[in-house]
Amino acid sequence: MNAAITLAAGVIGGTVSGCAVVPLKRLAVRWDLTDRPGEKKGHARPTPYLGGLAIVLGTVVPVMVLPGVFDIRVVAIVLAATAIALLGLIDDIRPLPALTRLAAEMVAATCVVLSGVQIPVTGGWPDGPFTVVWVVVMTNSFNLLDNMDGALGTVATVTGGFLAATAFVSGQATLALLLAALACACLGYLPHNWAPARIFMGDSGSLFIGFTLTSSAVLLVTGKGLDTALAGLLLPTFVAGVDTGVVLVSRIRAGRSPMTGGTDHVSHRLRRIGLRTRAVAVVLGGLAAVAGGLCLATALQWTSPLVAAALAGVATLLLVARLQGVHIYVPVEHLKAPPRIRERRR
Repeated sequence: MNAAITLAAGVIGGTVSGCAVVPLKRLAVRWDLTDRPGEKKGHARPTPYLGGLAIVLGTVVPVMVLPGVFDIRVVAIVLAATAIALLGLIDDIRPLPALTRLAAEMVAATCVVLSGVQIPVTGGWPDGPFTVVWVVVMTNSFNLLDNMDGALGTVATVTGGFLAATAFVSGQATLALLLAALACACLGYLPHNWAPARIFMGDSGSLFIGFTLTSSAVLLVTGKGLDTALAGLLLPTFVAGVDTGVVLVSRIRAGRSPMTGGTDHVSHRLRRIGLRTRAVAVVLGGLAAVAGGLCLATALQWTSPLVAAALAGVATLLLVARLQGVHIYVPVEHLKAPPRIRERRR
């Protein structure tokens, strides 16, 4: 498979996604699948969901129609991610219990692991459960990153693009096709979600993105050394990992359950220091680009994986600590967003 097919996957993915958004938005309005304003919501008017389905279609269609080398591991990722998207859609329509969602995500991640996708930690059976936990945790980290207009769409576009390039230079062309389609599908959706958003991706899109990116990153390090695995896992999930770390630390310090919602994510903190919503998305995308570029550099052997992993780890710790200094926490029952802030809380 050559670069032309990978490029074609991106073109088809972006076209399908961009064209599907408008009818899906109308369908969401007709079926009343909207995120309504409320005390803990930042948007001022009902905003339709179903944008995530456009991303799913833009990702899956190129994989189905373009020729490629059959890889059971990539097939498992696509099927499992699609099932997760369906789970998210159900959750968008009628919220599911957290345990039900986690159980379904663990089943999907287990199917991917059984296809041969595993993080090489011990070289034995513990690698399977460890991989399942990692995929589930990071899938939900990406899901929580969808808390402001354009934020997750920008991060997913950048991360998916760099992962596609990494997969291509690593000789995994089928995976590169999938990731190129995902990146461009997110890009096709992004103008409709750019502040002020006219449609949200919902859990169907955010869970699909998180599961696909995380599982693909694991596939890229399957069978590699531990140093390569560390770099290959930390860098593609860098922005989501920092965001989760910031939220966990701030809520634990405040004596607050990590499972509750709030405006203490990285995006909210960047808004509090004066950045506009669009600028926040650009900053998050920039961080994802730096991490993605470093990941690609390790695949090209331009830098040591151990050095790249160390940089990612240190940067994560520094950012989590530094962003704690942006004091924005108030009890969740008292949260009310200023009118100028268009953001959602997770």
